Amino acid sequence: MYAVIATGGKQYTVKEGDVIKVEKLGVAAGETVTFDQVLFVNNGEAKIGNPTVDGATVTASVVKEGKGKKVIVYKYKRKTGYHKKNGHRQLFTEVKIEKINA
Repeated sequence: MYAVIATGGKQYTVKEGDVIKVEKLGVAAGETVTFDQVLFVNNGEAKIGNPTVDGATVTASVVKEGKGKKVIVYKYKRKTGYHKKNGHRQLFTEVKIEKINA
């Protein structure tokens, strides 16, 4: 059984027991999170949402929160002496999928 959920402006294909990194949710480690934007569920037969599947939820527990790898943003304009270096680390929440309720 697997499902497609939407969170943080992205879509994720998940199965029970999967550990995924999603955009920061602001929930402490050890707590549970329920994703109610379930777009697709397959448990032998496919259920496609319009836009979401009615009554379907995905329950997950928060493993940890953290920052991703640093991404370097470098701006440069030739012949003018202009250059600017900047870095960015995206915040994430790592969750473990516990149960898919369809």
